[in-house]
Amino acid sequence: MRSARSVRSVSALALALAALGLPGAPAVAAQTAPAALPAVVAAPDPATVSVTGAGSASAAPDMAVLTAGVEVTRPTADKALTEQSAAADALLAAARAAGVAERDIRTENLSLSAVYRNRDGDPDQYEATGARGEDGLFVGHRATQMFSLIIRDIEKTGAVVRAVADAPGDASRIHSVAFDVQNPQALRARARTSAYEDAKDKAAQYARLSGRGLGRLLSLEESDSGRPRPVAVPVASFSKDSVPVAPGRIQDEVTVTAVYELR
Repeated sequence: MRSARSVRSVSALALALAALGLPGAPAVAAQTAPAALPAVVAAPDPATVSVTGAGSASAAPDMAVLTAGVEVTRPTADKALTEQSAAADALLAAARAAGVAERDIRTENLSLSAVYRNRDGDPDQYEATGARGEDGLFVGHRATQMFSLIIRDIEKTGAVVRAVADAPGDASRIHSVAFDVQNPQALRARARTSAYEDAKDKAAQYARLSGRGLGRLLSLEESDSGRPRPVAVPVASFSKDSVPVAPGRIQDEVTVTAVYELR
């Protein structure tokens, strides 16, 4: 009887010690300890190759941008503005009659300034930089207005230039003619394709040279190379008797950096 009670007392004591986390109950502690987890081995980073691809695309220009305007110098500001407005109206009427759409005509600059002449008799005129009369003899006022005209029918470029130059008479000013493309996005897309293929070809070559296969593309970054530049031509290239052919081609360039995995 006493033996049974002793066994029960010992068991109860062992359980109590185990619950308190004290030694003395190795059998119970061994049964409740969690199993050890297997060690995790990190996989090595994959080998990669980084390359730069360059691509370009070109297209024949299909539009022209003409920068032209009028300039009048008269003794008074009112007279200069009045004649400048009349000359500008003549220029715009000629542009519209030559086929330039209203949406393609934009005023770029409108100015009125005092003009002086050097006191030493130099006939060259210049705009005032100081107070009236401070730098020379007052001549009058100069009124200027500049426009940009988009010519979407490129075959009419010569005719538009001639019409705009003739209509305002002596007040006419032709600054520049530049050829461009109406859809630069299409040209950029072709340049991107060329740059991507160039980068992939380089990466594949490096993979072969290292005895590996070319894996997946990990990253691709495009450098901002700007949009294609218009091709400018001298105004003297245009004549009354002929319509010039648009010179050269518009070219766009793209550069990309690609990182590929090597297998």
